[in-house]
Amino acid sequence: MDENASLLALFTSSFLAATLLPGGSEAVLAGVLVAYPDLFWPALNLATLGNTLGGISSYVIGRFLPDEQALSAKIGRHVHGLEWTRRRGAPILFLSWLPLIGDILCVAAGWLRINWVSAAFFIAAGKFARYWVIASAISSV
Repeated sequence: MDENASLLALFTSSFLAATLLPGGSEAVLAGVLVAYPDLFWPALNLATLGNTLGGISSYVIGRFLPDEQALSAKIGRHVHGLEWTRRRGAPILFLSWLPLIGDILCVAAGWLRINWVSAAFFIAAGKFARYWVIASAISSV
């Protein structure tokens, strides 16, 4: 796989991993950085962008949920994510990189109508921090 195809695969896996679909974009990032160490920043930026856009897609889904009953039906017993988001606001979205919980936080932020610019900022910051730690660890090996 060439550099461009690797970066496209990384972007795609990062996007899908941030939606309600399961995925492991960290492994794809590791593969890209092992194969092409000189792509550290492009890989880090594309992984962050894809994962951020995936988180924002979950936020948009939350915007379309009609009422609290519909949200409770979607997330089941994980209503504490909604309460965390309600109490803490956009900064809680820094944790959107966490598996499962992050998806719920993004949906809850959309449902609560948290400002989308603030939401996008904190989603991106959390996603970047996670990928930067992973990429730095792989690059130092």
